[in-house]
Amino acid sequence: MKEISNLISYRPDIKVVDATLRDGGLVNEFRFTDEFVKALYLANLRAGVDYMEFGYKASREMFDVKKFGKWKFCNDEDIRAIVGENATDLKIAVMADVGRCDYKTDIIDRADSPIDLIRVATYLNAIPTAVDMIEDAARKGYEVSCNIMAISNAQEGDLKAALEILAQTPVDVLYIVDSYGAMYPEQVARLADLYVNIATKYGKKVGIHAHNNQQLAFANTIEAVGDGVDWLDATYSSMGRGAGNCAMELLLGFLRNPKYNVYPAIQFIDSHMNKLKEDGVVWGYDLQYLMTGLLNQHPRTAIQFTKEKRTDYAEFYREVVVQDGD
Repeated sequence: MKEISNLISYRPDIKVVDATLRDGGLVNEFRFTDEFVKALYLANLRAGVDYMEFGYKASREMFDVKKFGKWKFCNDEDIRAIVGENATDLKIAVMADVGRCDYKTDIIDRADSPIDLIRVATYLNAIPTAVDMIEDAARKGYEVSCNIMAISNAQEGDLKAALEILAQTPVDVLYIVDSYGAMYPEQVARLADLYVNIATKYGKKVGIHAHNNQQLAFANTIEAVGDGVDWLDATYSSMGRGAGNCAMELLLGFLRNPKYNVYPAIQFIDSHMNKLKEDGVVWGYDLQYLMTGLLNQHPRTAIQFTKEKRTDYAEFYREVVVQDGD
């Protein structure tokens, strides 16, 4: 059994990463007002959050700028308009997806950018490009993390080989990512053991990014904390793709580090997140996301079900079970 001290003791190495704009942006095409983003930035400052992820560095060649809000592309000047010179302890992050960004041109030198951390996102079949992106970002002076997505479908041998390759790059943090919200705490514990052992060997840190399809994002995150995972992703009101993520307000309430304060998070939810839902933005746990989580499937079918405002849950379950068997 896990030592209770691993869960309730003060851990100075813990880093909390707010992914509300990035993962939450997948719900509303990144169409957040500047007022919302500024208020989120200030809430993170007051709550003691360590990193704020603004969105993606997506390719303007691949994605139509007119179809998305500006945080799909995270122009450096747009970030500066919110944070100024950001003379604070809060660091700024963006995500760069392998195959969906022009990282050599769109990510400029750190000395000329308000961004501190580049979060590389990759699938197992694209590790060589992920390595190049990590090395490019490190040469430019950034901190770098790497998310290997969809690992609940990965063979352990393939995952271990990928982690060994990535850990020998200049990457700072390797992330456990439950893309489909399919994992249980026992699985997270085994993965954390694998990740932490490899990361420790090369002087790296480990993070977790959980999805809430089975209402386990918070449980899986605190399981990871007890297993030595230090970097913790969360979003306000769990806002994120499909069923959403680990709730920031739950995580800040759980952590014993005195630098964190849950009250500013509650204030921000009260004044801004609830309004998003009132305005019709839809995210969070529901039966269709449970079904894809149970079946360890990408939630794209559940997202479409939600967009179509379907309520025939039993028929949807039949559809995804048949699909799973193909």
